[in-house]
Amino acid sequence: MDKIECCPEFDPEPWYEQEIVWDNKKFVTGRVRSFLHIPLNFGKVIAGIMTKIESSNAECGGIVLADEDSPWGSNIFVDVTEDVEECSMTAISGTFLTKVFEGPFKEMKNWIEDMNTFVTSKGHKSQMLYFYYTTCPKCAKKYGKNYVVLLSKVK
Repeated sequence: MDKIECCPEFDPEPWYEQEIVWDNKKFVTGRVRSFLHIPLNFGKVIAGIMTKIESSNAECGGIVLADEDSPWGSNIFVDVTEDVEECSMTAISGTFLTKVFEGPFKEMKNWIEDMNTFVTSKGHKSQMLYFYYTTCPKCAKKYGKNYVVLLSKVK
């Protein structure tokens, strides 16, 4: 029996160098432990969040963000349609510039530099940077593409 598709194939076009505005977009939050930005328990944290979302009236919109705020861990944000009981919730608002990158995670430093150059070229200064990991590692291998979208909050 085939395993149900884990992550849908990502279409980068709607995210390529866009400006998006979120007004109190709801997210379930969690914390992932890392070692030098390599997540140690990402799957376990996401599985726990998804179980709670599935047992609620909320639906997951498919966006999972990380703030990579420390080499030892990061906050993750899973977008949902409404509050999920027994979960930590947050709302994210603002104007964001987006840029899509593809390749191995070892390029992250270059992607961040490229993103900062892009933001500056648009006359903005980045207030916060989020990383949208579009597929899990197994699905990235299956699709042959490892897309990551960087979102820079600019106002």
